[in-house]
Amino acid sequence: MIREAILYDRLDDGKVQCKLCSHRCRISSGKRGFCRVRENREGILYTLNYNVVSSEALDPIEKKPLFHFYPGSLVYSLGTIGCNFRCKHCQNWTISQIDVDEANAIEMSARTAVQRAVASGARAIAWTYNEPTIWFEYTYDCARLAKDAGLATVYVTNGYITREGLEMIAPYLDAFRVDIKAFTDKFYREIASAKLAPVLESAKLARELGMHVEIVNLVIPTLNDSMEEIREMTVWIRENLGEDTPVHFTRFHPYYKLQDIPPTPLKTLEDALNIAKETGLRYVYLGNVPGTGHEDTFCPKCGELLIKRGTFSIEVNRLTEGQTCPRCGEHISVISGQ
Repeated sequence: MIREAILYDRLDDGKVQCKLCSHRCRISSGKRGFCRVRENREGILYTLNYNVVSSEALDPIEKKPLFHFYPGSLVYSLGTIGCNFRCKHCQNWTISQIDVDEANAIEMSARTAVQRAVASGARAIAWTYNEPTIWFEYTYDCARLAKDAGLATVYVTNGYITREGLEMIAPYLDAFRVDIKAFTDKFYREIASAKLAPVLESAKLARELGMHVEIVNLVIPTLNDSMEEIREMTVWIRENLGEDTPVHFTRFHPYYKLQDIPPTPLKTLEDALNIAKETGLRYVYLGNVPGTGHEDTFCPKCGELLIKRGTFSIEVNRLTEGQTCPRCGEHISVISGQ
C-alpha cells in the first residue's frame, strides 16, 4: 500500500526533505530517497512499503539478540523491503538491498499483524530483518495497537532514526536493540554509506526516553577489530548508556560483498569482552560462538551463574522474583518475563 509519509517538509521547486532518518534526504519530484521506499510525487512524499511484509517469524527473543528483555520469551518478528544503509556484509541483503518493485512480499494490515502476534503466544512484537526506521508509518501504527494488546515492542535497528522519529514513537517502543557497527567514521562511510555520530545520538536518546537498550558490535577482522577502537566504544557506552547496558560482540562470517575476509577469531572476541569488562561494563556477551559459555549471565558482584543459555534458548534462570542474585542479593538489570 502506498500512503503519504509523515515527518517531511515541502521545499521550493517541488522538492521535499525527509526527516525520518539521519540522511535527511532532499528529494526531487519523481525521485526516491536513499532508502528507495520513499518517493516524492509532485511535492508530496509517499511511503511505498507501508504494509509490505517480506518476512514473518516467531523467534526466541535471544535471537535478536536481546538477553535482558523478557529472557526465554518469544517475539513475533516482521520485516519489509529496503534499507537506509548499504552494508557490504549484510546478511539480509536479498530484502534490504532491492527495490520494493522487485519484492516477493505480501500486504498485512497493522491490525492483522498485532492479532497474529497475540495469537502466536509471543510476549513482544519486533520489526527486524531489515531497517525498521524506513517502515516508520507502519511500525508506528502497529506499536500503538500492540501496546493496547499488552505486547512489548522492539526495534532491531541500525540507529539512524532522527530525534523527531524516535521521540514520536517512544511512547510505544519498549526496546531499542541497536548496532554500533564500528567506532570510526571511516568504517561507516566505506562499509555502510553512513556516519557514526547519528547512531550514537539515537542510542543515547533511546536510553533517555526510557527504552531498554542493548548494543551489538559485529567484529570484522581488519575493519573494526582494533582493541583501541573497542576500548573507546565501550568507554562511550559506559559513560553515555550506563554500565548495565548489555553489549554483544558477535563473530563475523564472510558474506555478501565481504567474502574475502575470514571469520573473526575467538581470541579477538574474548579480548574485546575482557576490554569491555575492564572499562566497567557489567554484562558482556559473545555471539555466533556457541558452546563457549560467553552467552551466559553472571552476577557482576559475586560471579554466580544466573542465566544459562543454549542456542537461542534459556536452560536455567536462577534470578529471584525481585530480579536479584539468589546468592548475594545484587539487583540484576533484566526486564522479567513474569
